[in-house]
Amino acid sequence: MADPAPLDPAKAAAAAFKLLAENPMFKVGEAEIRGNTYRVFENAPASLAGLFANAAATHGEKEFLLYEDERISFAELWRRACRLAHALHDELGVKQGDAVALAMRNYPEWCVSYMAVIALGGVVVPLNAWWKEEELHYGLKDCGAKTVIADGRRLKYIAPLKGELGLTLVLAREEGEGADYQLDTLIAGAKSDAAPEVDIHPDDDFCIVYTSGSTGHPKGVVLTHRGAVSTLFSWTFTASILKELRGGVSPFGENPGILLAIPLFHVTGSHSIFLLSYLIGRRMAMMYRWDPKEAADLINREKLTNFVGVPSQSFELMQAVGPEGLPSLIDIGSGGAKRPADHVRKLADKFENGKPSSGYGLSETNALGCVISQGDYLLRPDSTGRPVPPLTDIKIVKDGADMPRGEVGEIWIRSPANFRGYHNLPDETAKSITPDGWFRTGDLGKMDEGDYLYIVDRMKDLIIRGGENISCLEVENRVYEHGDVAEAVVFSVPDEVLGERVGLVVYPKEGMSIDVEDLRRFIAEDLAEFKVPERIWISPAKLPRLGTAKFDKITVRKIALQHPPALSA
Repeated sequence: MADPAPLDPAKAAAAAFKLLAENPMFKVGEAEIRGNTYRVFENAPASLAGLFANAAATHGEKEFLLYEDERISFAELWRRACRLAHALHDELGVKQGDAVALAMRNYPEWCVSYMAVIALGGVVVPLNAWWKEEELHYGLKDCGAKTVIADGRRLKYIAPLKGELGLTLVLAREEGEGADYQLDTLIAGAKSDAAPEVDIHPDDDFCIVYTSGSTGHPKGVVLTHRGAVSTLFSWTFTASILKELRGGVSPFGENPGILLAIPLFHVTGSHSIFLLSYLIGRRMAMMYRWDPKEAADLINREKLTNFVGVPSQSFELMQAVGPEGLPSLIDIGSGGAKRPADHVRKLADKFENGKPSSGYGLSETNALGCVISQGDYLLRPDSTGRPVPPLTDIKIVKDGADMPRGEVGEIWIRSPANFRGYHNLPDETAKSITPDGWFRTGDLGKMDEGDYLYIVDRMKDLIIRGGENISCLEVENRVYEHGDVAEAVVFSVPDEVLGERVGLVVYPKEGMSIDVEDLRRFIAEDLAEFKVPERIWISPAKLPRLGTAKFDKITVRKIALQHPPALSA
């Protein structure tokens, strides 16, 4: 099959102008948000709760969520969410503006709970399901949530924190000890399945999502209703442009269906897959855990049309697929990390109908940023695409000045989808958001003459392993708790499948020796498994430092990667 043609900028612009002029859904106006004026969708729902109600009415009893033998329609999911919203208010006393935490793996109950908190006008806090007790303790204390909806495994970690943090615990689906309520019982006993009557303003908070940065602890990113709705409408606008350019063929397919194989606690899972699917009427098949062979079988069995995952998943899917291929799949998207250029061509060659695509966005932007697909992506596999129209502006800045095309600088993003700030971190917020509303991403990149963005590096001391952000400082802090370690440096190790793995160089205290297996087990006691170093080197000498007395990480990493590690997990 011949490669699809690259995007024609003139035709894309004409299709965009036609949509803006003729489709009232995409009418653009202006609004003041936190003291600055932004382009906004004038006719968008005021809140996600309104979006849910509209989508439930539009798509009705059509199948939406597929999980093992369960089938839940659009309308039924919303009914369950509304019942739970009433129960949270009437039984547990949750009020508009209160934070409610979710701590569970991908289950239908995650979606019900997420929607319920939003319907009530609350602030949903999706906690990382890989976190262990210490990390969960930090997140719960920081966000201030007093109600937690958890599955059995997360309940084991959280139950010991109940008294200290004053928590009310709701158990979802699994067996567990220490819960105050069962989720199913709350839903069954609710007084109504009508949406709660709450007045939600577009710029009210709806979510705090935690993301690792250069600081030692994850930062709570505060997102608003308008921010999420702006993202969802922007993606739908882009899909409408592509449909026009492809002669009426939707990038979502004739009978849209997508595989959910990444965690819902990330914005790629919650926004790009769950929320977008609910808005546009796309089926969503949820996996219990990632397995590439099972993923291929599920795609073929349910005739799914879209796949979005971290780059390692599309690579593994390509390797796992049998001779029957994946004939229903028309788009193989990636997010969370950069896909190696070689994978782009291999994916295009492997699948007859499915073509690779990619996007760039952050938790702080409600996942909105750039997108690239089809012929454009094959022509520019190193690019993350053009800014998503019509609300998103991106520029490259260095030393306070806008950089010309082709020059590298920090990527700045401005749109109504940007976050309100970091929870409880006013100084970090001030560093990241300029007075006129630009978000400083901490990523380094450049733009070409066609507005295509290329990410070349990052300013933050951060590792991105299979789409999971890992703070080097957080891992180093844990390493230093080991009694035999005098010096430690954590850095990224290149990896073809995951993009990056966690590397560690340690120098022992005088007279001590370090057992690398023991050190790794020690680190794993308090940190989620994805943060635990997989390559460990023991330095025979003290680690080199810069003139500022900080470790010279660039040199440490360069030397380490030239030698085999003492441990390779």
